[in-house]
Amino acid sequence: MPKLKTKSSVKKRFKLTATGKVKVQAAGKRHGMIKRSNKFIRNARGTMVLSDADAKIIKNYAPYGL
Repeated sequence: MPKLKTKSSVKKRFKLTATGKVKVQAAGKRHGMIKRSNKFIRNARGTMVLSDADAKIIKNYAPYGL
């Protein structure tokens, strides 16, 4: 059986932590910051860990890890 390919978009957007959780940048910060609250901008700083349900989907797209 041939090797499975990793989705290119997943390679670029996600990282795995040492315990196997999926780390991702905060969404919604590309443009339109004027209409967002300061609290939203502050909370969306840095990276966050995906929920288990979402992480399961991402792991299907990256069969051999990231």
